[in-house]
Parts: sequence; structure tokens; C-alpha cells
Amino acid sequence: QAENVVAKRAPREKVYNKPESRFKKARGANFSPKKNPRHKLHRNFRISPTKLRTTITPGTVLIVLSGQFKGRRVVFLKQLPSGLLLVTGPYKLNGVPIRRINQSFVIATSTKVDLGQVTLGDKFDDKYFKKQK
Repeated sequence: QAENVVAKRAPREKVYNKPESRFKKARGANFSPKKNPRHKLHRNFRISPTKLRTTITPGTVLIVLSGQFKGRRVVFLKQLPSGLLLVTGPYKLNGVPIRRINQSFVIATSTKVDLGQVTLGDKFDDKYFKKQK
């Protein structure tokens, strides 16, 4: 009977000193391969025009927070299709030309300027301010 008995191995003791990283792949623990690199992601949103802050209306005096004209007061003229604000100094008064500014870089004041006689037309749009190649 002693010949038919198979000796069982003793269970290994757990080694707590060795790091777990040797069991992970060389690429890192959080690596996951791309499922299909050529598959395009679906974008479920539309590009909508930037909402203008309620405190900013044509004729509002704004304070510029950054850039070349930081600290200057400018007059808001209109919002461009890109969402940027069209502002002016006017240039003759404080040296700020007609330029585009993002509304996150201005503070609106309660002061308003009457723009009754001012006509901008369609001349000033985003194409007007782009650099020529």
C-alpha cells in the first residue's frame, strides 16, 4: 500500500516582502490596450455660440485684466461670431485700438456709454483680425 500513496506538496508560505509589481506587465498596472484605434469617437454635443454675460451690453465700460492693455478701461462694441468681444479704447482717448478680447479677461463696470451714432457694419469680423499668411 505504501507504493500507491502519492506524496502531496506542502502549501507554499506567502512571501510578504516582495513587491507585487513583478506580477504586473512591464507596461504598468493601469495599461489597457486600445480596442480599435481606427474607430472614431462619437461626439454628442454641438458647438454653440458663447453666451454673453448679462452685465456686458453694447456701450458698457470694461476693465481689461491681462495683456498689453492690462488695467485699461475699454468700451464694448459687439460680440463676434467666435464669441470674442469687440472693444475699443477709443484709441484717441487712451490708446487702445479696436481689438478682440475674451470675456473671461474683462470685468464689467456699471458705467455705460451711449453708442447711438456709432455704426460698425460688417467690416469688423473674425476675418478682419486674422493674421495674413
